[in-house]
Amino acid sequence: MVRENTARDASRRRASVILALSALLAVLVLLSLGLGSVRLSPAEVAAALFGGGSEESRIIVQEIRLPRAILGVAVGAVLGLAGAALQGLLRNPLAAPELFGAPQAAAFGAVLVIATGLADVLSFALPLAAIAAAFVSVFVLLAVAGRNASLLLLILAGLALSALAGAGTALTMNLAKNPFAALEISFWLLGSLEDRSMRHVALALPFVLAGGALLLSQRHAFRVLSLGEETAASLGVDVARTRLLVILGVALGVGGSVAVSGTIGFIGLVGPHLARPLVGPDPARLLVPSALLGAVLLTAADIAVRLLPATTSVRVGVLTALIGVPFFLWLIVRERRSLGGGVS
Repeated sequence: MVRENTARDASRRRASVILALSALLAVLVLLSLGLGSVRLSPAEVAAALFGGGSEESRIIVQEIRLPRAILGVAVGAVLGLAGAALQGLLRNPLAAPELFGAPQAAAFGAVLVIATGLADVLSFALPLAAIAAAFVSVFVLLAVAGRNASLLLLILAGLALSALAGAGTALTMNLAKNPFAALEISFWLLGSLEDRSMRHVALALPFVLAGGALLLSQRHAFRVLSLGEETAASLGVDVARTRLLVILGVALGVGGSVAVSGTIGFIGLVGPHLARPLVGPDPARLLVPSALLGAVLLTAADIAVRLLPATTSVRVGVLTALIGVPFFLWLIVRERRSLGGGVS
């Protein structure tokens, strides 16, 4: 009876958190549609969304800001979800796509097909190349580090793969025949949602949705995996299949995102850590709140870069890195203290 009441309370709390985060995200999206060089009130935004208001406001909202807002929600959500899924798979609170080199590898795959002329920035070959590179990155990391890799080993292997992908990207840009293309790629790599269209949304959304669906489908396996791989296998979980599906889901989500937004880091690390105190450590319950928090974080960051006083537009990937790196260092210090019994 006590367990049933506890489970019921946890479910109610999670539902309340999801509702609150959804409401916050809706407010941020409304702000995102109204903010820019031309400020629009919430009433003007609502009217423009449904075909009312002036022609100017309809063009601004529907053609310029709406694709940016949709991508902010989709990219942030799948990055937060990917981080929570990797943490559930590896039972490691510091697991995240960017620490495994997935975004960097995806960027290398995308840059390679752009620089060689195999695809342009609006071709479906771009996300396919990014997805393939991200899949290889995460697969190689798990294969090299092993099933029961320590935190240090995972981070070192991830840093090595990130460095390799970064070097490959730099080499590809150096060998690019068109210097203007190399300059454009360098700005794209900083991560941005600016100047995106519905074509970009159509390019990324199918892969983001497919990746998210794959990761969510493994939520019950994550709960059993928290008991250990051997116990999970004895309870009927196909650990190898789960691992492969998670890698594929992360590759689809991260690859599709990087193809249209460039490299945006640390959303997948920060989102789950902010969600965990709200809904508890259960990896199955953590997925949806982490996705919502990822969407909230990226949408808020995209709003912030528009409000920063700068002569040129600040890239949202730069802002998330400035916030994410200190947060990551704080997590490492906290992890070290917990392993050392509180002695620094």
